[in-house]
Amino acid sequence: MGALTDVPGIRVGHVQKTGDGWLTGVTVVLPPRGTVGSVDVQGGGPATHETDALDPTTLVRQVDAVVLTGGSAYGLASAAGAQRWCEEDGRGFAVPGGVVPIVPAAAIFDLGRGGDFSARPTPDLGYAAAAAAAGQPEGHGVERGNVGAGTGALIGRGQFKGGVGTASVTLENGVVVGALAIVNALGLPFGTTSTPRASDGGSESSHGAPLNTTLIVVATNALLDVAECKRTAAASHAGIARALNPSHTLADGDTVFCLATGAAALDRSDEAARQLSLITLQAAAADVVRLAILDGVASAEPVSTPAGDYGAYGGQMR
Repeated sequence: MGALTDVPGIRVGHVQKTGDGWLTGVTVVLPPRGTVGSVDVQGGGPATHETDALDPTTLVRQVDAVVLTGGSAYGLASAAGAQRWCEEDGRGFAVPGGVVPIVPAAAIFDLGRGGDFSARPTPDLGYAAAAAAAGQPEGHGVERGNVGAGTGALIGRGQFKGGVGTASVTLENGVVVGALAIVNALGLPFGTTSTPRASDGGSESSHGAPLNTTLIVVATNALLDVAECKRTAAASHAGIARALNPSHTLADGDTVFCLATGAAALDRSDEAARQLSLITLQAAAADVVRLAILDGVASAEPVSTPAGDYGAYGGQMR
């Protein structure tokens, strides 16, 4: 399957809290300095921070860290902790007197799943996740399943555990494309025969509406500009649609970040070569997103449910 960290220089840190009402966490993707990035949001219920700054028409070109968090909109506070870590490390957009780290973030809904609605990620958890990422060696393995932002993740309206998954591919031209997924979707993987139902795990609001999100970080060592990162993020949403049914619903906050470290040049010898290079890369990105989502579901802890509720997956979602 590979991992997001097969892209040279990319590191991932997970921090989570469980027990005493807690069931949530934070995942930070820490790219090498100078990494270009953008984002594409296609879900109807996103909880995001600093995504406008990643539009190709804005001043910002580089991303210092990406925060994926539980806690819905409350959990976006964890981005402040990751930003503080980046400032201490000297990462950020240079301004008179210092730097302003560019740290976009997105959150899943997991409020109350540990029993305490007020137990949600804090700036300190975001700082710890950034520090954990920085402390990893080059090319490290990425822990999967119910860790980091995927700690309290559920899918199928709470019927099964979701979680963290990752995958990568290396193209013939040496370009590496990887994806990390936090799977907390309303839908289920294609081929699942079980019918989604409401759960007692906290995936529904007080009005019975499902609250869900799939968060993705796609990274590549290719040399891309911000507009090309934006288009790659948009193309990557096809991987969500191929993996989950339904996807991109009004109740999902499906969001894809794209990071490009710029270490590998694409063939831009003429317009036809440029187009082919980008199409090939973007098709690969959609493929690894699909694989990362399925990996996140397969890596999750089993859920105790009545016999027969696991449909095509048999006794547990693995």
